[in-house]
Amino acid sequence: MNLVDDDRTTTLPDGALVTDDELAAEALAADPEPCLDDARPFLEGEGAFNASTLPSWYMPAPMSGARRLGGWRRATAFTFIAALVVIEAFGLCSTYGQFI
Repeated sequence: MNLVDDDRTTTLPDGALVTDDELAAEALAADPEPCLDDARPFLEGEGAFNASTLPSWYMPAPMSGARRLGGWRRATAFTFIAALVVIEAFGLCSTYGQFI
């Protein structure tokens, strides 16, 4: 939409002009509680819809049957986690920016 401030009109994609008063009348006439039982995601019509509610990169599936860390790898992981906790305890906020 292209908004022209001096006329208080809006140009719709089909080229029609609509005034602010007409838009306000449409908004006031609309049902405040529409029935959305048959609503579908926009991407479903585009063929790119995934059945899951969250994308896979946001919450990946848990790893089943993964090996547990052992030896020096476990010690390294615990040392790293402990260092982050100590740094945060001193208020240095290492994960959000530069040390000051």
